[in-house]
Amino acid sequence: MGSVSNQEFPGVCKTEEDEGPSTEEDSPFFHGVGVCKWFNVRMGFGFLSMTHRDAVPLDEPVDVFVHQSKLHMEGFRSLKEGEAVEFTFKKSSKGLESQRVTGPGGIHCVGSERRPKGKKVQKRRSKGDRCYNCGGLDHHAKECKLPPQPKRCHFCQSIDHMVASCPIKAQQSSPASQGKPSPLKVEEGEHSQSAPPPPPEASD
Repeated sequence: MGSVSNQEFPGVCKTEEDEGPSTEEDSPFFHGVGVCKWFNVRMGFGFLSMTHRDAVPLDEPVDVFVHQSKLHMEGFRSLKEGEAVEFTFKKSSKGLESQRVTGPGGIHCVGSERRPKGKKVQKRRSKGDRCYNCGGLDHHAKECKLPPQPKRCHFCQSIDHMVASCPIKAQQSSPASQGKPSPLKVEEGEHSQSAPPPPPEASD
């Protein structure tokens, strides 16, 4: 098979091949004026409603995508619905995307009063997590403010043994010993305590 030439594909010219395919970074930037159409504070994105493009009023408002990372403001970045904005934007494969969003005249954006309802602290630890150093439930060992403590059984907190040899855990986990001790062990204990010592052997 021979090599494919430009003549077989009229839409491709040599200049485009030499320069390479155009990327989104090569797209020109435009200036827009409008208001925030809506913004999701939890997801961090929304859409602007552009009313002027390069100082020319539009017949109908045009939607422009906005991400919180493009907002010119301090602290938690968001937009309030209906907030007046100025912005630069460009065309991409997904549509029109804002590149820098400010308030009128380049001031900081006002932002929304809403904040996402996060539960990160609750999700960070499960109910069974505790500090391995002191046994506390409100922190982990790396955050413990106490000096290194003696190792304890994770089940009963005793310093006499580890969890692998915990008698209380073994007693509770054994189905025969739930509630009462094993009768076999009690009988053996009673026999060992009440059995008289063997009589001494008589010497001739």
